[in-house]
Amino acid sequence: MNALLSLDQSVFLAINGWNSPFWDPIMYFISGKLSWLPFYIFLIYLIFRNYGKKGWLILLLVAVTILLSDTGSVLLFKNTVQRLRPSHEPALEGMVHFVNGYKGGQFGFVSSHASNFSALVTFLIIFLGTRYKWLAPTLIFWAVLICYSRIYLGVHYPLDILCGAIYGVLAGYLVAEIGKRKLKIEFRE
Repeated sequence: MNALLSLDQSVFLAINGWNSPFWDPIMYFISGKLSWLPFYIFLIYLIFRNYGKKGWLILLLVAVTILLSDTGSVLLFKNTVQRLRPSHEPALEGMVHFVNGYKGGQFGFVSSHASNFSALVTFLIIFLGTRYKWLAPTLIFWAVLICYSRIYLGVHYPLDILCGAIYGVLAGYLVAEIGKRKLKIEFRE
């Protein structure tokens, strides 16, 4: 386990070390919760375009997906494992690059950003991916970019991201599959 954590820390320092004044504001923007509001609105449009009035039900399922992902990432992992973020790790003091003084909360395993965006992306691919072939790669790229930004900003180790993404994919898949089967939601013709 120590070897894995040491490798995780080394990979983190390498990725976090690939910073520049040009990329700092871009990565900070990418990681922002409201930065993607126009994209969210576009996704909501696609949901209603394809599901009509049942779009409200899908938005409710999206809320359940995010609630499960976000709450689970904190209660099941962060509060239980209590692994310090790299931004709060005393052994890394002076070695981590931060942007705008942002350091996040004390604990980082698992990344709620990775969990939430992976859950949302998985859910949306299940509900919209067969209609729009370009959507799945776009959503996956979006999630990967956000996950990368968390390491770049110095607030998560790669394992925080990987494990958060795995948990998020499972949460998104679970809610989407239950929603489709139990509520019999299909594309509007």
